[in-house]
Order: sequence, then C-alpha cells, then structure tokens
Amino acid sequence: MNQPPFRGHGPLVTRPVLDKADLATFIGLPGRLHRNDPHWVEPLHAERRDQLSPKNPVFAHLEWQAWIAWSGSEPVGRISAQVDRLHRQLHGPDTGHFGMLAAVDDPAVFEALMATAEQWLLERGARRITGPFNLTINEESGLLVEGFDRPPAVMMGHGQPYYGARVEALGYRPAADLLAYWMRTDELNFPPPLCHLMERWRDRVRIRPLDRRRFAEEIQLLRDIFNDAWAENWGFVPFTEAEFEAVGNHLKLLVPDDLLYIAEVDGEPSAFIVALPNLNEAIAPLHGRLLPFGWLRLLWRLKVRGLRTARVPLMGVRRAHQRSRLGSVLALYLIEALKPPFVRRGLEALEMSWILESNRGMRNILEHIGAYPYKRYRVYEKRI
Repeated sequence: MNQPPFRGHGPLVTRPVLDKADLATFIGLPGRLHRNDPHWVEPLHAERRDQLSPKNPVFAHLEWQAWIAWSGSEPVGRISAQVDRLHRQLHGPDTGHFGMLAAVDDPAVFEALMATAEQWLLERGARRITGPFNLTINEESGLLVEGFDRPPAVMMGHGQPYYGARVEALGYRPAADLLAYWMRTDELNFPPPLCHLMERWRDRVRIRPLDRRRFAEEIQLLRDIFNDAWAENWGFVPFTEAEFEAVGNHLKLLVPDDLLYIAEVDGEPSAFIVALPNLNEAIAPLHGRLLPFGWLRLLWRLKVRGLRTARVPLMGVRRAHQRSRLGSVLALYLIEALKPPFVRRGLEALEMSWILESNRGMRNILEHIGAYPYKRYRVYEKRI
C-alpha cells in the first residue's frame, strides 16, 4: 500500500515523555482526537496520572516508556512500550508490549510511533511484540474493532475504526480477540434445563458477600482465586499482592456490598464475581477534569441521579471446577446473585468483559441466559 506523506503543521518528530508537561499532553491527547466522537468517554486525568505514577505497584515488575508524535508544535499521536518481567517468566524472555496507542488517521504517524516503540523493545531483548495493553493484560487490553456505536464501560478502551487497519499495515496480525457481552437485567433468564442443573448443587454451594470485617484477607482470597482461575488463559500475568491490594482499595470505595459475591463449595471458596457500577456514565460530561466543579457533578450523578448500568471486570472459577458442570453452575449462581441488587438499585444492564473469544464454555453460559457480544477488542502480535 502506497503511504501518502504526512501533511501536518511541520516536520513529524517522535519524542519521549520526560516531564510533567509531556505527561499532561500524553494523557490529554486522546480527548483531542475524539472531540467529535459522541461515544467517547474521557478518562479522568487524575486517574490516568495515578496509573502512570511510579507509585503504581505494577512498576515493581514492569519497565515502560511513552512517546508523543509531534507535527511542529501539534501533538498528533502517542504510544507506550512495556517490558513485563512477570510476563517474561511465564511466556518467554523475548516478549514485549505496546500500548496507550492514539493517533490521527495518517500512516506516517502510525509508522513513526510503532517504529519508535519497536526499537526501544528491541534494545531490551524483545522479539515478540503484543498489544495494546494499557499497561498490562490485567488493565485495558486490545484495540476496539467492533462496537464503535456505543460508549465504553468503565475501564474499557475506545478508539477510532482506522486504528486496526493502520496497525495491520505495519505487519501486525491478530493474536486474540476479547469480547464484551451485554445483558439487560429484565432479560436475564435461566431456561428450565439450566435451572434443573443449578438445583443439583444448591445444598453444596453457598453464595456469600465479601466480609468487610476481614477486608484485607478477603481481597487476597479473591486474588488467589483469580490467579488460579486465569492461569491457563492466553497471555496470563498474575496479579501481585501489592497490585491486588490497590485493586481492593478501589473496590472498597466503588463496589457496594451487594455487588460482590464469593461462592463456596463444601465450605471452600471456589469462585467470585464483582460488579462495578459503570462510572463512565457519571464522568462522561466532565471531559476528564474534576476541577473546578466536576467533582460536584460526579457526586450528583453517583449519589442523587444514580447509574443505570454496571460492568463485571473481575470473575473467576478455580481450575479444579472449570471442566465440570459444577464450574458452569458456579458461574450461573454468581450471575443469579446479582439480579436482585440490580433490580433494587435500578441497574438496567450489565457488561461482562472481557471474555476470550476462544472461551466457548463461558460464552455458552452467557448466551444461554440472554447475553450477547456487542464489542470486540483485538490484541495484535508481530515478530521483530
């Protein structure tokens, strides 16, 4: 494909993010690129600064660098590159990742950004690149390739339809597709065969909320279940204790008691589910900023007007049960437990994300109870 020359406001230059001013430009750039997209939800800039702060526990095992592409004095694209030591321990010492990708629709900009990230990764021993991950597979993952007509749920990515084609033109190929499923509360239905199956284990399974009196212990229990449940999934990287402690601090603030459940089999904690109110509904009008009055509008949306949707960002069933009917039943019990609080809270719909396209077991469960895939995110790979 012949690539036209870049037509901007000056020479195209890619420079690393080195100071607070660069970081502010890096964080704010997607909002500038999406200003005419009615479905774009600007992440809170304060949250992004926290994510990219050295205090983020992920940086105990992850090295990264970010860059901005400039056309003269105008920022026209951004990218990051990451080397994750935990990923290399599990998937090989030659792995590396890119992420945080956003750019104007020009092949020269994408080529400059990707080449810069690839060179940085090459210098650190990477020969297999996958991405995008912002910053790891346990955070925002993949490029949106289907479902641009609806806004993203909390902690899910959004992008422009041309991103995938621009990345593929540079030699990247699909590695895995991640699906987001949508389910309306009033359409959640358990067909008679599933109800019959669920009744078989009612006397062995207990569904309980998280015990906040033992919060730190319970959070590490969720981590243990999650790391076991996901251990054989594509691209898996375990949560460290410090990372999941940070996750727990967010859950403590944002997730009500009746939206987090643990399933015990014969008294043994074996599965869990977390439903997070879709904060993107509340932050969409803020354009990423809490000041001067954004925090008041946020509180009003959260406490007075309320939210209408939620997302399940964390769910897991221990591997000991995954290949049995009991494993499917545990997932069904946990989803069933969410319906009464959803009705009480006026939550009209739920996103389940993300689900590997290859995870036929979980997909069958969701599709049998009324959920359907409405967004597709693609992770790309390339050998360099």
